[in-house]
Amino acid sequence: MNSLLIIGQTFPEPTTTAAGVRMLQLIEMFTSQGYHITFASSATSSDKSIDLQTLGVATEQIAINDASFDDFVTQLNPTLVLFDRFITEEQFAWRVSESCPKALKILDTEDLHFLRKARQQALKDAIDVKDANLFTETAKREIASILRCDLSLIISEFEMELLTGTFAVSKELLYYLPFMVTEFVDSDSFPGFKQRANFMTIGNLLHGPNIDSVLYLKKEIWPLIKKQLPKAQLYIYGNYAPQHILELHNQKQGFYIMGWADCAATVMQKARVCLAPLRFGAGLKGKLLDAMLNGTPGVTTSIGAEGMYPDTINPDCIADTPEDFAKLCVAIYTDKTKWEQNAQRGIEIIKARYNGKAIAKEFMSHLGDLTTRLALHRQAHFIGQILQHQSLQASKYLSKWIEEKNKV
Repeated sequence: MNSLLIIGQTFPEPTTTAAGVRMLQLIEMFTSQGYHITFASSATSSDKSIDLQTLGVATEQIAINDASFDDFVTQLNPTLVLFDRFITEEQFAWRVSESCPKALKILDTEDLHFLRKARQQALKDAIDVKDANLFTETAKREIASILRCDLSLIISEFEMELLTGTFAVSKELLYYLPFMVTEFVDSDSFPGFKQRANFMTIGNLLHGPNIDSVLYLKKEIWPLIKKQLPKAQLYIYGNYAPQHILELHNQKQGFYIMGWADCAATVMQKARVCLAPLRFGAGLKGKLLDAMLNGTPGVTTSIGAEGMYPDTINPDCIADTPEDFAKLCVAIYTDKTKWEQNAQRGIEIIKARYNGKAIAKEFMSHLGDLTTRLALHRQAHFIGQILQHQSLQASKYLSKWIEEKNKV
């Protein structure tokens, strides 16, 4: 039986983060193909972490800079090892390479961290995010991880083009794997225009882009919407809100910080419009996928829309200035025809772009082919082997030094 070891940066929380949803989709895909899965992490689980054992997934607590991992992975001897973001690859890949050299190593980038961080810095420096400096230390580390792995999963077509074009990463090392939806629902099964009211947004409120979007809403966008729709309310859902976000709650302004939503679908289907005014970020936006899945029109920015929508379907939901954003929100909120058109487009986009069964079938075929020619694949991308050798030696001796130091 094929076996998969997932080394997670955290235990997945699909009800609080898009990253958790993504990981759950990967687990379900590999499970459906008969893989025996072990999920290991050096983090501790939270009350929002999914119980992986109910999905038939074994769990393991592992330690960084500890030789116990070598014994664990040698005994497990997985067919595949999937690293959850480049940080875990840096921490554990050299140990995997030493103990299980034949295991196929896959990096799930989630989103390109260096892209998100560069855009965040550009916004801080009042520079257009299009002009963000991408050639950073984080970029060097993340792209080095991509080159060391046999395959990296890229969630956005924009990021595929960035890696192959700007950074000359071989397409053979990358695989475009977006969100995967396995159940489709027609828009007429959801509450209609007249059954809904108010605006909402949702997301992990420890995540920098989400924090910024809430502040942006509060200071610049919501006052413009409220001026035109004085009875409208905005409900903001998300776990882990810092104090300065909690303090934005203002009933008189119709600006409600609601905390964690027990069921995203329930709050989505009550609202008439979902707002996602993201000014920086990377990857695909889970809140926009959830909106489409629940027949809720979403309004976002060019950054938020990046990679989300196919060129063949115009979502009519993108605006980049506070004035244009508010104008578009009010238009969709008050125009039943426009609202219904946007809701229907969302369903069409999901079916056209995020068909999980079709995506999984193509990916597993690619994975099978890569497995049979793994030795030749590694020879063809020898720079990755050089980086692996150099980083293995550096990481190995630093880790062993830390390990010895911890014994004192």
